[in-house]
Amino acid sequence: MAEPLDITGWSCPLPLADYPAIVLGHGGGGKLSSELVEHLFVPAFGGSELARLGDAALLPPPGGRLAFSTDSFVVHPLFFPGGSIGELAVHGTVNDLAMMGARPLYLSAAFILEEGLPMATLGAIVARMAAAARAAGVSIVAGDTKVVDHGHGHGCYITTAGVGVVPAGLELGPERARPGDAVLVSGTLGDHGMAVMSVREGLAFEAELASDCAALHTLVEALLAALPTGSVHTLRDPTRGGLAAVLGEIAKSSRVGIELEERALPVRPEVHSACELLGMDPIFVANEGKLVALVAAEAAEAALSALRAHPLGREAAIVGRAGAEHPGVLVARTALGARRVVPEQLGEQLPRIC
Repeated sequence: MAEPLDITGWSCPLPLADYPAIVLGHGGGGKLSSELVEHLFVPAFGGSELARLGDAALLPPPGGRLAFSTDSFVVHPLFFPGGSIGELAVHGTVNDLAMMGARPLYLSAAFILEEGLPMATLGAIVARMAAAARAAGVSIVAGDTKVVDHGHGHGCYITTAGVGVVPAGLELGPERARPGDAVLVSGTLGDHGMAVMSVREGLAFEAELASDCAALHTLVEALLAALPTGSVHTLRDPTRGGLAAVLGEIAKSSRVGIELEERALPVRPEVHSACELLGMDPIFVANEGKLVALVAAEAAEAALSALRAHPLGREAAIVGRAGAEHPGVLVARTALGARRVVPEQLGEQLPRIC
């Protein structure tokens, strides 16, 4: 459910107060659209460039190479323990840029709103999104709003695109993993997916499940600063499909074999219990505030120390190695010492979790 929001605190609230819920006219490009933009989005997101309300943002060219990414967010429910679609829309794109070593700079945001969405719910989403952008140090400089008929939009969908700058000499990518690389994760697995599912399915546990939703660019900066240049080969954020999906993609791209140690995987007891209840494997469950790093073997311990020294990496662990055997295949060593091939999933185990 949306957090309580007092519409009277908004900039020039009277025009919006006349419409306690989204109507089709809010996406029609007329007076209602203008009021929504001028009295909700612009005051919340701020910035002189957005306030110009031009057809495109004019941005100063940064030094270095540009990284560009786009993502869409359709999570259901819109609010969940530890976050909302608003934070996800910022953190998801910020993290995609960070996995290329980029410092995130600018975001655009497009909202698809369902007719009948309470204005207070939209206000709560926008407020959370604005706070996440400020905390991440990025500016939302452009956007768009469309409204669809009731019953066709599940409340709110958001698409964001982001631009960041990559320092000269930094080369990261899924194709750069090498035999001997250590595989690290920055913390516990499956927190986000199970938090969303616990709300959606009405599951109750002794300890509350909470999403790990977070912006990871400062964690990436700390990791890169602590290691010799070129020691970090690959960074990924294990969102849809979880750890297994991203490691499978890295194995294919780099033509290395990757072996996971199941006993080394950090999983919270409550997440493990939820996965068992739902018949799921934590390595396939989505995360929204964790990264996977493949680093040169000689830098593994330094990388682990650097991650654990950061607030977002305190539960980091070395969970596997890349090798020359079984190129392109991800395998897991079980607690009994046996090996099993980790299959590629045909579809999402958990739809609508990001």
